[in-house]
Order: sequence, then C-alpha cells, then structure tokens
Amino acid sequence: MFEIPVQPDYEALLRNLRREGTPRRVHYMELFLDPEVHEALHARFGTADHLDRSDPYYEHKAYISLYRFLGYDTVTVPLGGLEFPRENRRTTEDTAPLRREGGRSWTDETRGVIASWEDFERYPWPDPAKFETTLLEWYSANVPDDMCLVGSCHNIFEQVTWLMGYQPLCYALYDQPDLVDAMFQRVGEIYLAAAKVYAQFDRVKILFGGDDMGYRSGTMISAQTLIEKALPWHKKIAQVAHESGKLYLLHSCGNLEEIMPALIEDVKIDGKHSFEDAIEPVTEAKRRWGDRIALIGGIDVDFLTRATPEQVRQRVRETLDVCLPGGGYCLGSGNSVTNYIPLENYLAMMDEGRRYTA
Repeated sequence: MFEIPVQPDYEALLRNLRREGTPRRVHYMELFLDPEVHEALHARFGTADHLDRSDPYYEHKAYISLYRFLGYDTVTVPLGGLEFPRENRRTTEDTAPLRREGGRSWTDETRGVIASWEDFERYPWPDPAKFETTLLEWYSANVPDDMCLVGSCHNIFEQVTWLMGYQPLCYALYDQPDLVDAMFQRVGEIYLAAAKVYAQFDRVKILFGGDDMGYRSGTMISAQTLIEKALPWHKKIAQVAHESGKLYLLHSCGNLEEIMPALIEDVKIDGKHSFEDAIEPVTEAKRRWGDRIALIGGIDVDFLTRATPEQVRQRVRETLDVCLPGGGYCLGSGNSVTNYIPLENYLAMMDEGRRYTA
C-alpha cells in the first residue's frame, strides 16, 4: 500500500483542472474526509506522530501532514466568522464502523429558524466585517510550497433551506416570495463577501462552492427558480475567483440536468463535483461535459461502501481509462469520504490511483 510515492504539485493540478492535456499522474480531490477517517488514518500510518500535541496548531499541522501523505495537492481552509447558527438539527446513534461520538445528525426538513420577517430581522447573521482570517494567514505561511489552499463556502440555496427548513421554503416560495428573495439576497451577499476575502490570499488557488440543489430525479425546487435566485450568486462568486486568477469548482448533489447548461455557460464553473451512479456515472458525465469543465471524484459512495477492495481497484482503473485522457479529471469519491466507507476501500481507491498507467 502506497509503495509508489506521490509528490504534491498544485501547479500540475491546476493545469489538469484547466484541461490542458493528460496529466503525468493521477491527481486527487475530495470535498472532505470525515474527522473519524482522519483519526483512523493517523493511527494507522503515524502521520502525526512527529508533531507536538501541545502545539496550538497541532490539529492543522496534522491535517497538512495527512493530506500530503495521502497524495493530495491541496488543503481546504475555513474562514472564521462564517457560521450560521441554527437549532433545527436531529441526532441519532451512529452505527458506522468508525463510530462518531455524539451520534449522527441531520437537518430537520420540516422546520427552520426563520419563518417570518421578525425572525429574519433578529437572526444573528454573520458579519463580513468580523470575518476572521487568522487560520488563512497561518496556512498561507505554513502550507508547503508544492501545495495550495482551497477556500470552501458558498452554499447559497442549501443555506436557505437549512435556515428556513426545506418544506417551509417550498411553501414560502408561493406564500412569502419577498421573504424568500430577502433570504437569497442576504445569504448571497455574505458568501460573496467571503469569496472576496479568499481572493486576497495568493496561496488560495481554488474556491470550492458546496451547494446541494437536487435529489435523484431532479432539482429540489424548480430549475427556473434556482436559475433566478441561487445561480446569480454563484456567478458573482465565480467572477471574483476568475478575476483573481483562481478556479471556481462546484460541489452539488442531485440530478442537475436542467441547470447544467446554466452552470457551465452563465455561471462559468470550472469543474463539477458530486456524482452518483444512479443519476449519472462520472464516466458518462465525462463524455457529455468533459470538453467544457473538469469532473471531480465520481467513485460512487454506495459502491465504495459495499464493494471489495479489488472491485474498487477495478472501478478506479475503468474510470481513469475514460476520464483521465485530455485532463480535467481528479480521482475521488462521488461525494465525500464518510466514516461508513470501509477504510480498506478508500485506501484501495487511493493506492490504485498511484499505480495507474494509461
């Protein structure tokens, strides 16, 4: 396992994402790895053993060390002060192999924290004037020269559903359209301000938006409403990224068939992440969209959870045969590396990427 070394090279990653030719090796990208996966990998490979646990930046040094060991070219850095507090979450016991202390939680779709103008006015919205860049500054000074930073935020539609509740939002689109418009305006302005902060940091080379807008058979609200209310903010953020010489990638789950042309032609995303076999395998997405945008990940999470390591290796080879030529593909999961994916399967995916030769 991992006997073939990988040297990070973010410049080669960027060329790959820009589709400037078949890369010399496979590059990897993920939205994130669950914290339980981080801990299990540290324990298995000793990737943080050389660090001082009393160091106030221990957690961040361990993060860089792990991602470098795994072969990633980037690390993702949050922006302080960008939290949207809410209390509409539910929790149950976690039954994953790498069990999460405190249980697994999700957002209650039947209720939100903003249901009226009064709620809107008293909600403690993040204040862009109080964004905290201490971690961004630290990472900019300490990330190795052959790695770069990714700025992660920008879940416009998803944040509105979290704050209002998905079901109440669907009603409010008809009953309180002015409140819905105000929600998209406020959330969009905050995330646009965050993008402008990220844009000031040279070591940040990619802005990675995360905004789940669909489910298996279509978009979560009408495609036209998304195009009118959510996508203009993604377009503004993409413009900020491009004007500062950075890429704008979008993670979005679900069937986005109806809005893909708008995402490519109007928003001008540079790459798309999140693929599910039941909707559109990444190999099919490569054939359809791969000459216009980069495709990221696509090794289906359900498959990764149920398959054997050898089946994972075969799937990786078959995916790379289709997706790697010409550039514009990074190997990774279809969504994220969850704590219920067997660790051996994740490692098989990563190791097979190292071994792959066209």
